[in-house]
Amino acid sequence: MTGVGAGKAAGDGWEVTAELKTVNHRFLDVNLRLPRNLAFLEPVARERISAGITRGHVEVYLNVMSTAGGSREVVTDPGLAAAYAKAAEEIGAAAGIRERLGIGQLMALEGVVTLTEREMDQETVAALCGEALSEALEQVKRTRAREGAHLKEDLKLHLDRAAALREQILARAPEVVTDYRSRLESRLAQLGAGGVDPQRLAQEVALMADRCAIDEELARLDSHIRQMNRYLEAEGPEGKKMDFLIQEMNREANTIGSKASDAAIAQAVVDLKSEIEKMREQIQNVE
Repeated sequence: MTGVGAGKAAGDGWEVTAELKTVNHRFLDVNLRLPRNLAFLEPVARERISAGITRGHVEVYLNVMSTAGGSREVVTDPGLAAAYAKAAEEIGAAAGIRERLGIGQLMALEGVVTLTEREMDQETVAALCGEALSEALEQVKRTRAREGAHLKEDLKLHLDRAAALREQILARAPEVVTDYRSRLESRLAQLGAGGVDPQRLAQEVALMADRCAIDEELARLDSHIRQMNRYLEAEGPEGKKMDFLIQEMNREANTIGSKASDAAIAQAVVDLKSEIEKMREQIQNVE
């Protein structure tokens, strides 16, 4: 499910801000964008996120800022500046050019002026990172919970339609054999085969009934639908279980379609597979 969240934590002269964005994914995929000096925060971030989210692609943005006064310092190297100036004079004399380097030019040369940052307290920053991520995760959970409520309603709607189509197939299944027997008797009558052995006819009908029997598939499909309803009402992450169950439902629907030699059942199976596919797409969003 999609979700966004932000958090902030400050203390001991440091401030950490965290931003999270989650989108649909079959598994947990955490993408951190960290500068090299913050690489030590990656294990902290991954551990905290995996404890709060089990499924989804998570984009993580972290920023660390020093809030202590005088956190930056300008360091100069007068000796290096003098060496640059002397070298410039020597080159100018050799080339017949009388021109001295200005102060601004000297300051722009590498190493003459250096801006240093306050040394980062990794232990403090890591602890603040955990706090900021916890706050961001709480916001993500709230947004995902709101989306989850709408997702549950949609899945329930498709599941109820699938259950209704299963009942429709169940009611039609016994009539398939009866219709087959009637068509067979009618065909034999048209061919003038009035003296057909009733026992032989019964055997043929029985063979056909065995070939197109879908009682077991319908029973398993009913069990899957009931289990899916239980998953919808369960607390905690059930997405992977639902993903597996929807594959089983699709397998039963395919078997029913291949075994039942009946146009009405075939049409119901097409509609059933359509509802299952809609659920499969939505279940990819369930944690």
